[in-house]
Amino acid sequence: MKRLLSLLLAFPLSLAALTQQSSQAVVSISENWNSSHANLYLYEKKGTAWVPVSGPHRVRLGKSGSAWGRGIHPNPKGARLKREGDRRTPAGIFHIGGAWGYAKAIKKNPRLAYRQVTSRDLWVEDPRSSYYNQHLVIGHEPRASWEKKAQMKQGDHAHSLKLFVAHNPPPNAVPNAGSAVFFHIWRGGGSKATFGCTTMPEAKLKNMISWINPDKRPIYIVLPKAEYEKRRHDWKLP
Repeated sequence: MKRLLSLLLAFPLSLAALTQQSSQAVVSISENWNSSHANLYLYEKKGTAWVPVSGPHRVRLGKSGSAWGRGIHPNPKGARLKREGDRRTPAGIFHIGGAWGYAKAIKKNPRLAYRQVTSRDLWVEDPRSSYYNQHLVIGHEPRASWEKKAQMKQGDHAHSLKLFVAHNPPPNAVPNAGSAVFFHIWRGGGSKATFGCTTMPEAKLKNMISWINPDKRPIYIVLPKAEYEKRRHDWKLP
């Protein structure tokens, strides 16, 4: 998985070049910065044009809405930025990483990395740690307090399948800028917001993961409606 995350950072960093070279996009559009509800769409590029694949699908975002995250987009000067624990979904444009889950295998593109989560899988969310926002696999059952705190969720159906959103990714994760951002299964049939992830029905998540093709350099675009329309042309968005 470390190799996977490193590969994410190897893509071109020019925003225009990236959106032109990417040919798969997941798009979530909310009403405003404080909304925890959004509509999600899937797009695929045919030639130079973005073509809708499916959507809109109702999804949930952070309980407090969204804030600009650390992705491949420029952040406006003076804008509110995503912070650890603020219960906001990072907004902007992000690479999409590997999948994690409880099942031994899932339906996916052969090129998409998948890790079956065990009790020894950790995801570090402590901003003071040198492993901040990193996935670790330890050689023993968690025993230190930090290991137990970082242990990936066990026996929680909402986290039984998840897809990584490369917000503030290693090896250059900024402390307190936000960690552990995923797509995963929603709670309460969509009645509950999140701490910053994007959640959806299990069947929709499975379909999206099976559609993702790493060779097409998929990106996740998540913005309030007004921001999306404002930047759609310059950023070459669907």
